[in-house]
Amino acid sequence: MSAIREKSLKYNIHSWSAQGALKPIVVTKAEGIYFWDEDGKRYADMSSQLVNSNLGHGNKAIIDAICEQAQKIPFMGPGFAMDCRSDAAEAVVELTGLKGAKVFFTNAGAEANENAIKIARQFTGKQKVFSQYRCYHGSSAGAGMLTGEPRHFFNEPGGPGFVKYDGPYAYRAPKACNFENEDDVADFYLELLENQILYEGPENIAGIWLESIVGSNGILIAPVKWYKGVRELCNKYGILMVADEVMAGWYRTGKPFAFMNFDYQPDIITFAKGVTCGYVPLGGVVVKEEIAKFFDDTALGCGLTYSAHPMGCAAAVATIKEYKDQDIEGKMAVTGKVLADILDGYVDAHPCVGEVRHIGLFSAIELVKDKETREPIVPFGKDPEGLMKKILGMLVAEGFWTYTHENMIIVAPPLIITEEELREQMAIMDKVLDSVDKMI
Repeated sequence: MSAIREKSLKYNIHSWSAQGALKPIVVTKAEGIYFWDEDGKRYADMSSQLVNSNLGHGNKAIIDAICEQAQKIPFMGPGFAMDCRSDAAEAVVELTGLKGAKVFFTNAGAEANENAIKIARQFTGKQKVFSQYRCYHGSSAGAGMLTGEPRHFFNEPGGPGFVKYDGPYAYRAPKACNFENEDDVADFYLELLENQILYEGPENIAGIWLESIVGSNGILIAPVKWYKGVRELCNKYGILMVADEVMAGWYRTGKPFAFMNFDYQPDIITFAKGVTCGYVPLGGVVVKEEIAKFFDDTALGCGLTYSAHPMGCAAAVATIKEYKDQDIEGKMAVTGKVLADILDGYVDAHPCVGEVRHIGLFSAIELVKDKETREPIVPFGKDPEGLMKKILGMLVAEGFWTYTHENMIIVAPPLIITEEELREQMAIMDKVLDSVDKMI
């Protein structure tokens, strides 16, 4: 056994895993869209690690910004004003397009949602918060209760006031549904949501959370009418609309933030991941002008030792500049179309592919046992025979690094990937899906 791996297993506890069966890859180098293990094997990072390494590995501009800030002032408490903090907040707010907005910086996405819960409750004076089934907002106490998939169970019993709703997922809608178009899908789920609002009492509901595009739970892209409808319901009943852009933000969908694809504006935005591409931790909560002004005369009930960490803020400024300087939005107009065409071809080519969903370089392949019945290749929340683990292992053996969730394979490469690199890696996926066809 590698000495590094042996020491890791001896002293580190790895997330979401039974420790005894682990055999982590020892990484020794990373550059661009690739990383290498200690044996020299190369892997294409087709999930951008945890969908956060948007600009790939070894970006010199971000690294230089971190080093420069480390030499200048590596840390200062969050109560002080600093150029990097002001510049980072300005850059984030300008990118959101929310006039008069302000930012509270955190360390990660879960913390962003934790603090957004507190802000929403403090601003509205109401306690209940709605979030969607098949979503992920983090695993800390409050964010874990927002989460609407099996990882949520580790946080139960949690605090009161967390209510789940069914969001649009036409492929797995109730059998009685007979949708003719996307407006029908939106109308059905909006009716369910409004009923729940009335059942729970709008006077009790502080906010409705939604991942702007559901990420790890399948890249679930709702109709435009759904997003606009939720906005209208929030306006109608005096509820805050909170867009979780932790994974879907930072050009992942081809636009600075995913909500920009659907012609609405949220009241609160939570973010992390691609704001620094993981080079140092940083997350945050953007609040609209009305909420920001509320805290002019009311003390904000949030605080973190590392809020607006100087090196994180410096990295954010450099990262946002890199997105623009590299014309990531323009490049993705090409590579996003290439990925979409390849994925759409899988539906007809592979019996195991029930549906594909994609926007920008954010996509999922949903695997089924039977296209007619849509039976998933593994039951929800379970993989008794380790089938998805086996499929993932086949990809990794070919140097295609990604992750799976439920019966989905996530494909979300770094936004700097070239068309040639993308086609090369998706040929590997095609080959592995051939094997899965035979397995079912």
